[in-house]
Amino acid sequence: MEEQLVARLVDEALSSLPAELLPVLDNVAVQVLDRDEDEPGLLGLYEGVPHTERTGSEGPDVVSVFRLPLCEMCDDLDDLRDEVRVTVIHELAHAAGIDDERLDELGWA
Repeated sequence: MEEQLVARLVDEALSSLPAELLPVLDNVAVQVLDRDEDEPGLLGLYEGVPHTERTGSEGPDVVSVFRLPLCEMCDDLDDLRDEVRVTVIHELAHAAGIDDERLDELGWA
């Protein structure tokens, strides 16, 4: 049940993205995994070449959302929904070439 719930929350987050991030979705696959093997507490991870640095020969990017750390840190469904949304936006912003400082400025961190 938890797997389906987090996947649904990721879908909700994707359907409510800031307009600035929508073009990024053309070349990004978003997946829900249990946990990152190297950093078990990691909530999300962007792997790829930011759109601001692309030359045209790169393959698709991947955003991973890690279900177990998100569920472990949240007290209830509303908290989980918020954290999933922040994580999805954060990782897609990296795909768009937005760094952490700019994320804070935009209020997306």
